[in-house]
Amino acid sequence: MTPLTTSALPGRLLAGVLLLAGLAWPFAVYLGSEALSPRLFAVLLGGLWLARLAFARAQPGGHWTSLAALAFCAVLALADMPELLRWYPVLLSLTLLGLFAASLASTPLIERLARLQEPELPPAAVRYTRQVTWVWMGFFALNAGIAASLAVWAPLAWWTLYTGLIAYLLMGLLFAGEWLVRQRVRRRT
Repeated sequence: MTPLTTSALPGRLLAGVLLLAGLAWPFAVYLGSEALSPRLFAVLLGGLWLARLAFARAQPGGHWTSLAALAFCAVLALADMPELLRWYPVLLSLTLLGLFAASLASTPLIERLARLQEPELPPAAVRYTRQVTWVWMGFFALNAGIAASLAVWAPLAWWTLYTGLIAYLLMGLLFAGEWLVRQRVRRRT
């Protein structure tokens, strides 16, 4: 392993663990919120985000994402209110919305990802990536709104179903739909 790969490994590992924690969060809340203290959730999640903060420098928005998550964990630990557990998916969607929106001030996040596969993007592709960034911002805004509404007004089972399954299915549909549109756009150019 090269030194670069070795130093990147902990950050990638933590990113993977945080992704799994995010995917499992709705089910952990559903199954554990009656038996476990919100403070325990806050300490476990906060520990992951604190470790991630140490490796977030290389990633766009990584520092701010970690700080937002740590602030959520601090509020959750101090308040010790089970109802607050439902707000983590809202925080994630709003953070992603903010990252995508901030990227529009320079190089949109979708363009950066596209350039990983194709460094020399034609002008039409650059315009397309900007439009896709706006679509993802709309998705994250809508997702945050639905998750917040369910956190406030819906039974825990509905919130779990949406944040643990439906939101990811919608995200997958958006990924697939965008891929199909991108193939069509590529054929035209």
